[in-house]
Order: sequence, then C-alpha cells, then structure tokens
Amino acid sequence: MVNGHDVLRRENDLTWRKEIVPRVFQIVSTRISLPQRDLITLLLTSPWLNQALVSCSSLWQVLDFHEESNAGDRLIRALKLPRYHHVRHINLEFGRIEDEHLHLLKNKRSESLQDLETLNLNVCQKISDKGIQAVTSVCPNLKSFSIYWNVRVTDLGIKKLSQNCRHLVNLNLSGCQSITDVGLNSIADNYPELEVLNLTRCTKLTDDGLQQILLKCSKLQSLNLYALSRFTDEAYKKIALLPNLKFLDLCGAQNLSDQGLSCIAECKNLTDLNLTWCVRVTDVGVEAIAQGCSSLEFLSLCSSSR
Repeated sequence: MVNGHDVLRRENDLTWRKEIVPRVFQIVSTRISLPQRDLITLLLTSPWLNQALVSCSSLWQVLDFHEESNAGDRLIRALKLPRYHHVRHINLEFGRIEDEHLHLLKNKRSESLQDLETLNLNVCQKISDKGIQAVTSVCPNLKSFSIYWNVRVTDLGIKKLSQNCRHLVNLNLSGCQSITDVGLNSIADNYPELEVLNLTRCTKLTDDGLQQILLKCSKLQSLNLYALSRFTDEAYKKIALLPNLKFLDLCGAQNLSDQGLSCIAECKNLTDLNLTWCVRVTDVGVEAIAQGCSSLEFLSLCSSSR
C-alpha cells in the first residue's frame, strides 16, 4: 500500500526532473557559454532537458568543428537538425573540409545559412575558388570571413565573395599568396564599411592595390600588412586617410621611410603599431609617431631604427 507521503514525494521528484531541473539548466546555459560538446551531452540526459534546451535558439548559434578530421561531414549532418537552422558562427579552422562539402551546403542546407555571420576556413587548404563561390552564395548576411593560409584561393574567389556577401566588415586573407591587386580592387569597390583587413604575406600585392583599399575603405580600424616588402611610401602615405585606424602591423616594411611614417602619424587613434624590421625608419619618423599618436599603447621597433 502506497501512503500519501510516497505519492507526494514521487510527484515532487517528477516535477523536479520535468520542470525545475530543465528550467535551471536553460537559464544557466544561456548565461554561461558552454562548450558545444557539453550541450550535446546535456541533451542526452533526459527528454525534458532535451526539450528545454532545444527550444532555446540562442544555444545553437555556434558550430565548432575546428581540427576535426571529418569536419565537412559533421557540418552537413549538424545543419540537417532544426536546432541549427539559424546558426550564426561556424568554425572549421584546420578541419578537413573540401569543395564538395560546400557545394552540398549550397544545394541542400542553404536555408540554414541565411543568418550566418562568421565563417572560419583557416588552413582548410582543399578549399578553392569554387568552394568559396558555393558557400558564400547562400550566406547573404556574412560579416566575418577568414581563410588564412590558402594558396588555392585566387582573385576569382575574392570577386565572388565580394559579390555574394555585401555586409562584410572583417576579412582575413593572411597567407593567400595567389591574390593580386585585382582581388584588392574587388574588396575596395564592394566593402566601404570594412573594419578589419589582414593581408599578411599576400606577396603579389603592389602599391596600386593597397592604395585602392586606403582610398575606399576609410572605416578600417585594423590593418595587417605583415611581411609585405613591396609597398613603398607612395602607398604608406595614404594610410593617413584612415581616421579610425587603431591597429597597424608593418613588420618587414623595408621601403617605409621617415616621410611615410610621418604621414601615418596623422592617425590619431592608433593604439598598436608594429615597426619591426622597418630598416629605413630613423629617430625622425619615430618622433613624428610620438607626437602624433598620443593614444599609442604598443610600439615595436625591434631591428628597425638606425
């Protein structure tokens, strides 16, 4: 015979498991950024917790498959799930993904990428222009795109990116050594709102391409020109056209002189400046920076001044 106390205890226990615990986890999960793997584990704990967490769309805005050997396959499977139909951030850095995966996204999962804002394809070296064209054609709201160290990407891929994703403010092309001034012109013509640009080791670029960026992307706040020795003062002087610039990396700018650096000193909001291995810079240029850039917090002159 079951007494009243047992019935009440069982009812309280069921209420606890069905309502209180799921609600607590729902609140905690939205306020603390839990790793994706932990969220998936919680889904398996109970059907009530599963329902509570799945109903919270803010928990399922990130897909992180970086360094995964089957990143492409996992991405395709994940985007099939309704909870990821409004994903905003995808990280595939160092993951194994190929053009065919990106074509599958375009053909079968395009509805899940309409809200995507950030796409990280760093060191995904099997991606080519065709893959970029496919995936960006279904990401109209993309704001940040990173494809660090990919020598297969050319000006054609950058052209398709700039045509498909008109709201980009952050672009990382570091190590994309096949890109030329043609690609930079596409960026300059289509991204007047660009705030962050990384061109590290894009060694085919010349003054002409960089000047187009400096003339047309006046809202840049961060510009990385690390290890680019072909530019001259003709381009460096135009960095003064960037009133909002805060971060500037000119490491290895062997042609930068005091005259060019004096123009850069007009960037009053500059906080970080790397002049490592700028071998033509002397005290004259450094004094101009000291006088003009009063907000400077970091300055590297290693192996620079003579």
